[in-house]
Amino acid sequence: MIAQQIISNEIMPLKPDDNCGQAMTMMSIYRIGDMPVVSDGKLLGLVSEEEISSVETDTLISTFRLNQSYIFASQDDHIFDILGKLAENRISVIPVLDNEEKYLGLITQEQLLTYYANTYAFKERGSIIVIKTSKSDYSLSEITRVIEMEGAIIMASFTTTEQKTSNLLVTLKINQQEISSIITALERYEYDIHATFSEDSYESDLKSRYDLLMTYLNV
Repeated sequence: MIAQQIISNEIMPLKPDDNCGQAMTMMSIYRIGDMPVVSDGKLLGLVSEEEISSVETDTLISTFRLNQSYIFASQDDHIFDILGKLAENRISVIPVLDNEEKYLGLITQEQLLTYYANTYAFKERGSIIVIKTSKSDYSLSEITRVIEMEGAIIMASFTTTEQKTSNLLVTLKINQQEISSIITALERYEYDIHATFSEDSYESDLKSRYDLLMTYLNV
């Protein structure tokens, strides 16, 4: 999935001659904390809720130094890259430009999260296994081989670094709800099972956490 496939044109960008009151209204309606500023199809930059709330409502958007927030995604950027840019820059939306740097639309945090929540890997019933391993010992192909020997399939995986150590936490979504044989097989190959979650135990919790995250992002 690339940027141009999930662009939203529902949220109109600001213009330089719009004022901060108008910008605040738009942010409130769409529950976002940043807005792109566009003139004649060219992205000028982003303004944040923090910036516009610190001045009078009739202050024009053109008074802000927009060139300092010229952050965007190209139309062919993969959504993993887009997620990285959102997180790195701590922004709630990211403008998307074509190959000639013409403004096409934007992508919001909520769009990306909704996309992931509706993918096959997340909607398909199964279980989650979290493996702790050192970076030097990590091999997804080896882990996959062990799991597939037990007749299961890995539908999604991602890694995080354990705090205060150099270990990796490898989170795997498996397409089976009964995973005792898989755990036994992994332990036989000396993998450290950090945690496991069955569908029944994590499904309602996952929805609850997703709803809380959506509420937080929309504040």
